[in-house]
Amino acid sequence: MSIFTACWTVPIERVAVENPEMNDLARDRMPIDLPKPQMVQPFWFGHPEYKATGWYLRGLPKLSATDILPEPERGSGEWKRWNRVHRMPPGPERARLRSRSFPGMMQAAAVQWTGYALRKAAA
Repeated sequence: MSIFTACWTVPIERVAVENPEMNDLARDRMPIDLPKPQMVQPFWFGHPEYKATGWYLRGLPKLSATDILPEPERGSGEWKRWNRVHRMPPGPERARLRSRSFPGMMQAAAVQWTGYALRKAAA
């Protein structure tokens, strides 16, 4: 069983599993009951980068953007920098660098979902 599957299938009320956008092969190996993820981008949370990130949610609301940056003109130097993660050359550090999380997105998740869970617990 993968770490992703173990996290998703844990028998608790609220679950949020972050995973980069999956290719077809990875998607075919996921649990059959896995819902469609909420796809977000780092630039919605103040990070000037493109990296589609999926949030698989159970018992939690969708994550709301907190600091949307204006997108650069397609093909510009800035646009190429925002695509840094997709333009990385092969190498020993590539997988680690591509899998990093963005602090603004993680902060938004912590604040929004903790607040939601506390409100539900108090109800």
